[in-house]
Amino acid sequence: MKREKPLKKTYFVSDLHLFSSRSQEERFRLQIRDKASRAGAFVFGGDIFDFRWSQAATIEETAVRASAWIRELAHECPECVFRFILGNHDHHPELVFHLKQLESRLDNFHWYPYYFRSNGNLFLHGDVIDRRAGVQRLIHRRESNRFHRARGLVANQLYDWAVSRRLHMPVVHLSRRKKTAARRILAYLNQIGEGPATGVKNVYFGHTHLEMVDYEYDGVKFHNGGAPINGLRFRIIEVEGSMRADSFID
Repeated sequence: MKREKPLKKTYFVSDLHLFSSRSQEERFRLQIRDKASRAGAFVFGGDIFDFRWSQAATIEETAVRASAWIRELAHECPECVFRFILGNHDHHPELVFHLKQLESRLDNFHWYPYYFRSNGNLFLHGDVIDRRAGVQRLIHRRESNRFHRARGLVANQLYDWAVSRRLHMPVVHLSRRKKTAARRILAYLNQIGEGPATGVKNVYFGHTHLEMVDYEYDGVKFHNGGAPINGLRFRIIEVEGSMRADSFID
């Protein structure tokens, strides 16, 4: 009799904003790798890399470094299936080119431009909450902004100064309320045919940089791990429900 593989946990993170000066991802790097080494699946929910504020010399260098980061993690954790969803800061053609290459060469890596669903759990970045963006407006915004140019030294210094004094905090809290985010995400999911009526029970998203776990709206629970940026909370979220490492499929 064939024995089934043991159930393993699934984890979700977003908004690491790697390669920007504000990212504190290095504080959690070992924790991410440790959990991935024991997980059945690990979902990255967008803005893992930051092409807009990258400190790399060129966009091409940012993409190469991003590809190497993913490849190293996938090789270190071969039993874990990695699912990568693009966000508004890393939806760039240079990265997409490398993601396609990685997917063709790695058995445990897959990527998605907008969202990924596994049974009752749906994962997306969350930038659909901006300006009541529906399907077409989200696509248009991503397409119009996809050729990010890294901001210059002065802009980075001003941004760092604002973050160091936590001037970004009121903007984050006032403009991205939990109820507003949940309502707009559900409207989007209904548009794409992935709403609560289809069995979605949990939504895991990023973008807002506001940590929330088990926030319930219209019968759906919303989860956000925040961001490893000064003044903000961040956590690696354990996804509800376990699954075998070989069963996390589209």
